[in-house]
Amino acid sequence: MSQKNGFEHYMLKEIYEQPQIIRNMLQKRVKEDYILMNELTRVNIDLKNAERVYIVACGSAYHAGMVGKYVIEELCKIPVEVDYASEFRYREPLMNKHTPVIFISQSGETADTLASLRLANEKGATTIGIVNVKDSSIARECDCVLYTEAGTEIAVATTKGYTSQLMMLYLFALNIMQLKNDISKEALSRFIRQLKNIPQKMDNIIYDTSDILTLADEYYTKENIFFIGRNMDYALSLEGSLKLKEISYINSQAYPAGELKHGTIALIDDQSLVIALCANKRLLPKTVSNVEETTARGAQIICLTPRENQELFDSRTKFIFIEKMDDILMPLVEIIPLQLFAYYVAKNKGADIDMPKNLAKSVTVE
Repeated sequence: MSQKNGFEHYMLKEIYEQPQIIRNMLQKRVKEDYILMNELTRVNIDLKNAERVYIVACGSAYHAGMVGKYVIEELCKIPVEVDYASEFRYREPLMNKHTPVIFISQSGETADTLASLRLANEKGATTIGIVNVKDSSIARECDCVLYTEAGTEIAVATTKGYTSQLMMLYLFALNIMQLKNDISKEALSRFIRQLKNIPQKMDNIIYDTSDILTLADEYYTKENIFFIGRNMDYALSLEGSLKLKEISYINSQAYPAGELKHGTIALIDDQSLVIALCANKRLLPKTVSNVEETTARGAQIICLTPRENQELFDSRTKFIFIEKMDDILMPLVEIIPLQLFAYYVAKNKGADIDMPKNLAKSVTVE
């Protein structure tokens, strides 16, 4: 078994491993500003002319797929449907040999995802696995597999498994852009330079966690926490909320910020903590407006945003600052403070962080 190497918990160790895992992925997959995905040449499908892409997964892998949807649609202009595997397998998805279906699973053994893969294979779709564990069932049964190579993950709550899946989806999207000739050499080079800066930006967060620790100390007794965001920030809020609830047992829910007024805002009062993800510059004014709605009802606010946006918020707002970069790349860095906040809250509550109650590392039953 992997050792903790001086860390108190495997989860914290695995959070700290993420920058190097991303460096390793980029070193393997990027050569002279060109994305290498030779595995995809083994499948008989014209990815650049695909009419749609399905992404099928469970839990955190599903949340990675949600971000992947935004990335692929924005960069490649191909519609993407993201399905929970437990739902996908019981409906009649429209697919054929020209339909790429991506199955994401850290373990490669997730029961519902495996069953959905078998359904897609029966229908003749082209199946692509994004998997960490080599020679797992999903890896064996997909037409091709993209290994994340994140190393053994011991903690039940995934961290490095999630971020490596996320990075693979970005690289997959860039690979399609190459095939379509939809990106100039200069633009691709600029995008890759920004990707290569991601590990350092992750390092900058995990080696100065003082603000996150302070907030965890202040709010770990909260019983109800709401995460809100728009677009990719909403997709990230799903994962941030899941991370918190699965290891701290706090009732935490994530909502698209614009949906608060459609019922959920009835739950907001002066005992509520709202964690607002405000990294998307394009949608920032709208998200700020939603934060103001919760502030007006007495909620306490933690805002995840670049420092330059601080003046847009109420003076009572608490902040976790992240470095500014292109909106589309924000999720790769934004997730790190959410993982750390969940970890420190759970630690303050005395929870069994690596082995939360009622959960298993690999869900191999329906």
